[in-house]
Amino acid sequence: MPNTGAGSASRYIGWLAVALLVILLDQVSKITIVSNLHDYQLIRYTSFFDLVLVYNTGAAFSFLAQAGGWQMLFFSALALVISVIIAIALWRHQHQSRFCMALAGIMGGALGNVIDRLRLGKVIDFLQLHIGTHYWPAFNIADCAIVGGAMLLVLDSFLSKSDKHGNTP
Repeated sequence: MPNTGAGSASRYIGWLAVALLVILLDQVSKITIVSNLHDYQLIRYTSFFDLVLVYNTGAAFSFLAQAGGWQMLFFSALALVISVIIAIALWRHQHQSRFCMALAGIMGGALGNVIDRLRLGKVIDFLQLHIGTHYWPAFNIADCAIVGGAMLLVLDSFLSKSDKHGNTP
């Protein structure tokens, strides 16, 4: 069924607004951290959570961080291509709320990190979880949106299969 009319346009714009909200929350949080912490400064909040200002020149978990610079353009271009694909999927599937919420989160997170890469050549990370002396690599709001969106996609795939077979989740 093609998506036409004002209702479709407003629903699509709503999903793009969700992605924009993720970008805004991500960028405002990064600006706040950079304004209030110096590089590598650590503030311990709980026995398992810290704020720490670090920069990532690679991808997730600093993958390819020492690759010499090409990775910044590669990951930026990849995120932009994926965002275009997501924008198309949001238009085509805009009435599938769970699916679109997941895609909007992934898109917003990807673009939030692209802004850092294009502006700074690296991504600002500041959230850090740990258990004792075992630390998870620092991450940011954009990363949370990407991981949360991916988890929601997996959930949606299971619930959608259940819905198609007439089962109630």
